[in-house]
Amino acid sequence: MAGKTDYYETLGIKRGASDDEVRKSYRRLARKYHPDLNPGDKAAEERFRQLQEAYEVLNDPKKKQMYDQYGFYSDQPGAAEGMNNPNGGQGFDFGGFDFSDYFQNASAGSRGGGSRPGGGSASSGPGGSSFKDLFSQVFGGAGKQSAAGPEDGSDLEYALNVGFWQSIKGTQVRLTIQRNESCDECHGTGAAGGGSTCFECNGSGTVTQMAGAMKFNLTCPRCNGTGKLSNTCPKCRGAGVVARPDQVEVRIPAGTQTGSRLRVAGKGNSGTRGGKAGDLYITIRVEAHPFFKRDGDNIEIRLPITVSEAGLGAKIEVPTIDGRAILKVPQGTQNGQRFRMAEKGVENARKNSRGDQIVEVYIQAPSVNNERTRELLRELAQVEAEDPRAEIWRETSAK
Repeated sequence: MAGKTDYYETLGIKRGASDDEVRKSYRRLARKYHPDLNPGDKAAEERFRQLQEAYEVLNDPKKKQMYDQYGFYSDQPGAAEGMNNPNGGQGFDFGGFDFSDYFQNASAGSRGGGSRPGGGSASSGPGGSSFKDLFSQVFGGAGKQSAAGPEDGSDLEYALNVGFWQSIKGTQVRLTIQRNESCDECHGTGAAGGGSTCFECNGSGTVTQMAGAMKFNLTCPRCNGTGKLSNTCPKCRGAGVVARPDQVEVRIPAGTQTGSRLRVAGKGNSGTRGGKAGDLYITIRVEAHPFFKRDGDNIEIRLPITVSEAGLGAKIEVPTIDGRAILKVPQGTQNGQRFRMAEKGVENARKNSRGDQIVEVYIQAPSVNNERTRELLRELAQVEAEDPRAEIWRETSAK
């Protein structure tokens, strides 16, 4: 395969990303654009193909080395011939390692008389690092290349609408969610048939590379250190997971309010290669009630009262979340006055306490639909001879 596509950009990672970062980014994007999750979406199918192409190169140390050095990868023999040896001569065989840049810079340093404190010459490779860094890269890099281990599944977020009374009293709901579950064909490995012994490392997971007279034991690039070769699982296409609907029982505790976040352990997306499943997080939205309004643990309600109840005082029935209760309205109650009914609000199990109910009253004018009512209102008007707007007139007329 050959091309000029930026594979790092395709996987959404920076150049120099670790093997683990390459794998994680591929897994995440492969799940997102997997054809099974995007049926009939040609764009997603093409994106999935590009991801596989990029991963095939960047997950293979030899292919990645060629891609990083020349900006492309080709499996044609001799594709990079002459690039390691710009003079066209036959370079020294270091068993797949190209040390020419280091030796050239070392020679240039010697010719230029480069020196460092202590009188010794400093041979440097690309970027100014010492020649001994080359060997630390080889030896150190071998330890960083390891078999693909377990990868935990991602968490899921779900928004749930619940009724007002369900939030107050608590309830049990059954949800149907779409989640990635471990593929039952390959058991989350992404490989078909369990795999066969890798012919390059003979099942050991490591290979020996020669650099002149030196030997290096490196992680096998063909099987990535697993010692096994496997084909891509046809059911999950190598993702290790498949999307399925799943039913989840969720307990909504009493007193739940809008913005509450519930966690259901292990009900997120399944992990791969033995990784643990993620969690399911449910964000609650409580539906509004036509009369009750919630403010924290308190319940608020606006209640109409008659002119006579406000003027003379009365004991009236008030609806609460527990049923009816009696509220004493004092004589001379004004419109918009608020009363507190202690511990008639929502139970808070965490605080082991209960909120209050706040009752705001408003005076409802009587309906004048008969002569007797008119007469009574005329008599009341005569009794209330004082202008209730007198103070307003005084303040607004002042000069």
